[in-house]
Amino acid sequence: MNLGAFSISLNVKDIHKSKEFYEALGFETLGGDINQNWLILKNGTTVIGLFQGMFEKNMLTFNPGWNQNAENLDSFTDVRDLQEELKAKGINFIQEADESTEGPGHFTILDPDGNPILVDQHR
Repeated sequence: MNLGAFSISLNVKDIHKSKEFYEALGFETLGGDINQNWLILKNGTTVIGLFQGMFEKNMLTFNPGWNQNAENLDSFTDVRDLQEELKAKGINFIQEADESTEGPGHFTILDPDGNPILVDQHR
């Protein structure tokens, strides 16, 4: 099962301070909009997202259809197919992708320790 590009999405209190901190660690902006309270930063192959006021907890994030540079892949497993496969394995969902649609979609599951995992397809 290929879930796509991996990153950690961080729930931050002050996106400007967080951006400054992670830039000091060598991260550079890859995408996002600080005026909308979200940024994607990268250091080598490591990707983190900074999100202010968008969700309650830090979470693991996977993006089907993207590589680690947020570039579109020619071939990937659609988020709805991943959801169907995980349902067949007995995984419980907090939020599901709409199976009647195509293109962008997302679902959220929890690991056994309550850590949220977002699978978010942008195309």
